[in-house]
Amino acid sequence: MLHDRALLVDLIELTLNHGLFVVRAARDLAEAEAILDQWRPHIGVVDMDHDGSTPLLEHLDDANALAGTVMPVLGLTRRGDLQTKLKAFDLGVDDILTVPFSPEELLARCMVLARRASGTDRPIVPTITIGEIEIDIVNRQVRAGTSVVHLSGIEQSLLYLLASRSGRVLTRDEILDAIWGTDFVAESNIVDRHIRSLRIKLQNDYRRPRFIATVPGVGYRFIPTFSNAGWDEGGESAEPQRSRPASSDDDAS
Repeated sequence: MLHDRALLVDLIELTLNHGLFVVRAARDLAEAEAILDQWRPHIGVVDMDHDGSTPLLEHLDDANALAGTVMPVLGLTRRGDLQTKLKAFDLGVDDILTVPFSPEELLARCMVLARRASGTDRPIVPTITIGEIEIDIVNRQVRAGTSVVHLSGIEQSLLYLLASRSGRVLTRDEILDAIWGTDFVAESNIVDRHIRSLRIKLQNDYRRPRFIATVPGVGYRFIPTFSNAGWDEGGESAEPQRSRPASSDDDAS
C-alpha cells in the first residue's frame, strides 16, 4: 500500500488486516519499491494523489509483465471527478475508491479484486476483535459479552477510526477529515453528536468510559481494553444508564 497519511494508513490496515490480508505500507516510492523487491502482494492499494503513484504503477506493470502475472490495484483519491478516475484507469488501476470511504466498502472492493485475480470465491464474512469486543464489519454489529448492538455506517466508521489509533488521541478535526472529508461543511458539534450516539449504543458511560474516552479540549481516544462489568444483558434494546443529560461541552461529547 502506498499512502503517506498515517491516520488513513492505520484505518486501512485495521480494516484489511484481520485474518484476510497481511498489510505492508509505504510512505514513498522508494519504500514501496523496496517492499516489492522482497514481497509479492496479492493486491495493491495506491493513493492516486501521491506524487509517487504514477511511477509505482509503472513499476508494477513492468513487474507483472516480467512475472507473467497480474496484481490488481485499488486506487484511492480525494478527488472524485471523472478526469481523475479516467487517468487512474488509464494508468492500470482496476478499481477506484473516493476518500473518505466506509470500511466495509474498502474491504468488499479488495475482496472482489482478490477474487478476480486468484479465481477463488472466498465469502466476505469477516469479523475483527478489538480488546474483548467483536465487530462484524459487513453486518455492522458489535458483540460484547452476551450483547449485540447494531451500528449505522458512520458509527461503524467512527469505531474503526478510533480503534485504528487504539490508545492514542484523535482530534475532532482529524475525525471530521477522515470520515466526512475536507470539503464537508459541517455544524460544529457533528463529531460530538455521533460519538455520543455510538457511546449510547455501546453503553459507554462518559464518566467511566469502557471504550471511548474524551481528552478535554483535544478529542477522543479508544480504550484498547474492555471489561464486561456493567454491560446490560438486554443488548441494544435496553436503555443505557445515564444519570444526567449530556452537553457538547463536557466529557459526554
